[in-house]
Amino acid sequence: MPLEPNACVWGALLGACRIHHNVKLAECVAGHLLKLDPQNPGYYVLLSNIFATAGKWDNADDVRTMMKKRGLKKDPGCSWIEINKITHEFLAADRSHPQADKIYLMMDSLVEKMKEAGYVPDTNFVLHDVEEELKEEMVSSHSEKLAIVFGLISTRPGTPIRITKNLRVCGDCHTATKFISKIAEREIIVRDSNRFHHFKGGLCSCRDYW
Repeated sequence: MPLEPNACVWGALLGACRIHHNVKLAECVAGHLLKLDPQNPGYYVLLSNIFATAGKWDNADDVRTMMKKRGLKKDPGCSWIEINKITHEFLAADRSHPQADKIYLMMDSLVEKMKEAGYVPDTNFVLHDVEEELKEEMVSSHSEKLAIVFGLISTRPGTPIRITKNLRVCGDCHTATKFISKIAEREIIVRDSNRFHHFKGGLCSCRDYW
């Protein structure tokens, strides 16, 4: 590169290591990344997830221990959407919203349509030893998915949906949002902790690197 890569560049490369399951390169990338931005808990979590997905649980635990020693904590995932000048907030598995029943019914219907279109839930993002069916339920109720579905039931067809999330969008939510944008025929703009994602017609502006 003609310029010295910054944390955003290294972060995108670490995300690519997750996509391609390249643990060895991920360790190298993380070495540079954690020197440039040692106070960002998202990078530790991503590296830990890469190790866990590869079955390297000791390495994953070491990364989590490093986080604790440095006084870092992963904030709970939270997403926001504004409808009619009112901001609605969602947490993972959130059922506190007045329209929670409608949101979850719509989500179930969408997941079925997505699966028919080729979507396969990536349960690797659920780092708990539970049954596969429960893992699918857990990934389907991430905060950004709930916010997107609320946007679908609260706006007219064709209206763009804009979401803000406090953390990096997980890989399954990213894939699911591509499917939703195509099935629902909506533009979906998601601002996560790293960048803007513009989903349209089943594609994302980041080209799956973020």
